[in-house]
Amino acid sequence: MKTIQHLGILLTFAAVVSLIGCHKENTPTTEQPANDTTPTDTIVPEEPADDIYQFKVLDGNGDSVALSQYRGKVLLVVNTATQCGYTPQYTDLQRIYETYKDSGFVILDFPCNQFGSQAPGSYDDIHDFCTGRYGITFPQFAKIDVNGANASPLYVWLKTKKPGDIKWNFTKFLLDRKGEVIRRFEPANSMSSVESAIVKAL
Repeated sequence: MKTIQHLGILLTFAAVVSLIGCHKENTPTTEQPANDTTPTDTIVPEEPADDIYQFKVLDGNGDSVALSQYRGKVLLVVNTATQCGYTPQYTDLQRIYETYKDSGFVILDFPCNQFGSQAPGSYDDIHDFCTGRYGITFPQFAKIDVNGANASPLYVWLKTKKPGDIKWNFTKFLLDRKGEVIRRFEPANSMSSVESAIVKAL
């Protein structure tokens, strides 16, 4: 009788151990996959302030650029195209940049193909055109959407500060040294009015 009782205890113990092992194997892990990365062109959680410095965007190589590196600068953010009637504004943009860059002014150029498909080609095609024909030296980033479901989070934010969808190429947002949007210029606004506002912000 004792032998049978001992055998029963051993079988019960084995069953318990087996159940524990199965539970451990089926318990979901909370670890993130090894290839999980922080998304780019999005809000950076460490920067909760409501300013442009909370964003990252992509450069022409697809690398992430934190806009916090422009902290303390007066910024002009513009969506551009290479085959637009407003494309010659690159001449004035480069002149204005050269004139005021040493005073803490930067232009951030975001090519966009949403308006009349007037920014075709790769980043390299666009950049070669802009540097070759207009000699631009200010930062130019990867192509983005500025309206719609795939709009860059940066542009979603800009449009909350100065409301309204982007109407066409070469819409401009002027930001002060605190990273806050202070003016919006439509493409047809004169470049002299843009320059005057820049000078005032500086």
